[in-house]
Amino acid sequence: MRKLFAIAALLIIGSDLFSQVQMKPEETEDWSRKPEMVTPGGCNMPPSDAIILYRSAGDAEKWSDSKGNPIKWKTEDSLTVTPRGGVIQTRQSFGDCQLHVEWRTPSEVSGSGQGRGNSGVFLMGLYEVQVLDSWENETYYNGQAGSIYKQHIPLVNASTPPGTWQTFDIVFTAPRFNEDKSLKTPGYITVFHNGVLIQNHVELKGPTVFIGKPEYKYHEPKLPLTLQDHTNPVSFRNIWIREL
Repeated sequence: MRKLFAIAALLIIGSDLFSQVQMKPEETEDWSRKPEMVTPGGCNMPPSDAIILYRSAGDAEKWSDSKGNPIKWKTEDSLTVTPRGGVIQTRQSFGDCQLHVEWRTPSEVSGSGQGRGNSGVFLMGLYEVQVLDSWENETYYNGQAGSIYKQHIPLVNASTPPGTWQTFDIVFTAPRFNEDKSLKTPGYITVFHNGVLIQNHVELKGPTVFIGKPEYKYHEPKLPLTLQDHTNPVSFRNIWIREL
């Protein structure tokens, strides 16, 4: 019986190899979609198809507070949280995207744990990648810099000292909903912190919540990007996004 199985397997493999040999190289060539030409960035320059969200004070008009009013943050070469400035959000809405954000926690260290250089980057205003001074600063691990807040611990801690500029490069796949507004597919996110992979296509369990378990609720396919005011004077600069 074993010999019969072995012979059958050999026949199947042989047939497969024969069909491969009979195929022409062009039969597996895909000409269906020509990739668009994009000029890569360099020296802190974004790629040619990126949407610039903040490079200088003139870009402040691309942002608003939660009610659509002009922002109250300090706007110079960077965006900096000011007391009672509130969260800010882009006037344009986004779904699937590649996002680049540079951020800096205060050089003067004050507080500890979640009280030290705290802010956040919220994809669609709902899904948070945590900003925090995590240089020699212990806190719960799914709340440190680069965590998907209260959902996923970073693979490693790639933080640099307070007062230094750091980068997040994020690839985000937005969740999809059925016609009846039930969840079709969850969201996914990949994060590089200072060039180091720290979140590898992790599944989002739902919007970020501080207390309790996250749970998906229907929302529009595109929503604004949000930066958090957590009272700490965290700064952001060189923010650009590519719609995918």
